[in-house]
Amino acid sequence: MEPAPPLYQPVQPHWFYCRRADSKDVWLPFSREDSERLEQALSTGGEVVVAVEGERYDVRVRERQRYAVYWEQGPSEVRRCTWFYKGDKDTRYMPYPEEFSTNLEEAYMIAVTLDEWKRKLDFPSGETVILHNPKLIMQYQPIALQDEWVSSPSEQTRPRTVKRGVDNITAEIPDGEPETIDHLVFMVHGIGPACDIRFRSIIQCVNDFRSASLSLLGSHYRRGQEEGRVGRVEFLPVNWHSALHGDATGVDEDIQRITLPSISRLRHFTNDTLLDLFFYNSPTYCQTIVDTVASEVNKLHSLFKHRHPEFTGAVSVVGHSLGSLILFDLLTNQKTGSGEADRDEGRNRDPCPLTCDALEQVLCRMGLQEHLGTLQSVDLDLDSLAMCDETDLTELGIPLGPRKKILSFIRKRHFPQEGRQGTVLLAPGLQAPPDPSEDSPSPTVSFGNQSPGASARQQQFLRAQSITSAVDYEYFDVGIGQTNGGIAKGQVSINYPQLAFHPQTFFAFGSPIGMFLTVRGLKRIDPNYTFPTCKNFYNIYHPFDPVAYRIEPMIVSESDLEPMLIPHHKGRKRMHLELKESLTRMSTDLKNNVLGSFRTAWQSLVRMPVAALPPVEDGETTAERSLQETETPAAACAAVREKSKADLWTKILEWPKALHLHYFQGVHEEAESPGSGEEEGRQVKVGMLNGGRRIDYVLQEAPIESFNEYLFAIQSHLCYWESEDTALLLLKEIYDKLGVAFEQPQQ
Repeated sequence: MEPAPPLYQPVQPHWFYCRRADSKDVWLPFSREDSERLEQALSTGGEVVVAVEGERYDVRVRERQRYAVYWEQGPSEVRRCTWFYKGDKDTRYMPYPEEFSTNLEEAYMIAVTLDEWKRKLDFPSGETVILHNPKLIMQYQPIALQDEWVSSPSEQTRPRTVKRGVDNITAEIPDGEPETIDHLVFMVHGIGPACDIRFRSIIQCVNDFRSASLSLLGSHYRRGQEEGRVGRVEFLPVNWHSALHGDATGVDEDIQRITLPSISRLRHFTNDTLLDLFFYNSPTYCQTIVDTVASEVNKLHSLFKHRHPEFTGAVSVVGHSLGSLILFDLLTNQKTGSGEADRDEGRNRDPCPLTCDALEQVLCRMGLQEHLGTLQSVDLDLDSLAMCDETDLTELGIPLGPRKKILSFIRKRHFPQEGRQGTVLLAPGLQAPPDPSEDSPSPTVSFGNQSPGASARQQQFLRAQSITSAVDYEYFDVGIGQTNGGIAKGQVSINYPQLAFHPQTFFAFGSPIGMFLTVRGLKRIDPNYTFPTCKNFYNIYHPFDPVAYRIEPMIVSESDLEPMLIPHHKGRKRMHLELKESLTRMSTDLKNNVLGSFRTAWQSLVRMPVAALPPVEDGETTAERSLQETETPAAACAAVREKSKADLWTKILEWPKALHLHYFQGVHEEAESPGSGEEEGRQVKVGMLNGGRRIDYVLQEAPIESFNEYLFAIQSHLCYWESEDTALLLLKEIYDKLGVAFEQPQQ
């Protein structure tokens, strides 16, 4: 009897999404949990939205589109995949379109049911698929669709390998993320749109950092996950570069007009990245940057709370490079008090966006809404209104009273009065006119080389302030009790908005905070100073990072403290660092002690030994003993000399073993028990900026980086996004406060 034909089993679909990478479309699988949710939503019918990838994306099942929730990103295509193909030069299997896969599945079902193989399928697009057997299915492309640049006709006829089902291909299906979120972290980028050496965006870099943290949670907090005490940490990117260089500010067009045409690529890179440092020191654009960061963080926090109403964990912030300085200035200017009051004040202090709708709100607040049509008729918004002087408003037909109110609003917007002390620096020969409507006295105004005709040019004041914006370099709103200023000394005088939450910890990656504080004139940080709303601060840097600076020497200047060494995520120092320390210590000891040891041994060898007088035996006189000693002096000296030689050679032969036990074995034992040295470093109290704990933490360089630190200087400033050691330090700080013990996995 012939064996019964194999029964047909429907293929199990898996959902994929498309991502554009290096000018190519790459199809990546969803996790099995997300794929099952999408499959269930498809069976229900109707327009269903499914949250995937930790609820950071929404998939509209009917549209087959995937949308980002927390950041701006174009939609990407989603497919329900069952059949896949791969060419000779392809590195991974690609899914067929759903209609094409349906036709293949029908042909496969007929072939299996009837046990009829060698079936040939011709598709309208010209492709031909031959089902040789269940394990061998090939696709042949038409000649017209072949690549014109192939080298030989034989390459035109090379078929594609076809596979059925995701289980038959080598696809790395990611593990699903835990639903419970223990902590939320906002990550702010530095200068430029790219964040790493591969010129990737902040979104991609944060995705890698999130993946590294998930992997470390599975390896270092396995027991906590099994007990249900550890979920995951959510990391969300905060992008401010696009707002600064967007159409709202127009700064790119202004810079482009004055940029030289030579070396265009280098100049474009400079305008797009390095100029961010100068923008942050400008009062106008510093306000834009700070407002963007604060509003984006508050918006993401509100959206996250809306999508995760059950979340009760704490929130932390991370800043890389210039982003750490932005967060530092924000945190130094936060106000303590009730959370709701701070949030309401933060909303009120947020400057209005530069739109016509914001202009209407401002005029209604001043009771001048009847002049809105006049201003809109000439296309004025808040930005262009700030450039108008009294002559321009007079030409528009605005009466004297409303005109003065508008001018007062413009002056207050450019010269915020709250928390200001010191002087306002204006252009030479210009003096700010007094505002009689204000009850409080205005700050002192100084000007250089005032001429007798200066009062006649007072009407040029508003025009001049757009040319030389006022900068207050004596801003003492938040101080640390020093006579020469506070932590905010030298900050640009702008309105610092309030965050909608109190951060638990502030992590700075590759931060120039110490350098900026020193340049601003702050020589020392009061050990008792803390952020008003954040009680923990970590300054993390790579030893070769050219942008990073330390913080602890500004707090404890009288002692030379080494930074805390961040342990390797595998549990010990890197081997080349252990060897380097061992050789350094051994060479020092050899220099100081070995010569002295050999000198002592040589002196003991050549010096004539003096035998000690043994006790006199019973019945023996001293004279008899002296006679015996004089008879054998040569034999006694020879015995002692031979014994000394034996001891010397024994010490010499055992010297390598002693070195190994003293240096390398000791280092190995220290590496296996790093708690002693780490605890000793942690016991040093370095101010209250981190609650009395250490602040500066340094990464261990990789072995290849130690050969030439200059070659890896730029890379070391961009290494934090992929650093597992950095991610593990964050997880330790977060879960230590949750009472979850850290576990070092066995190697």
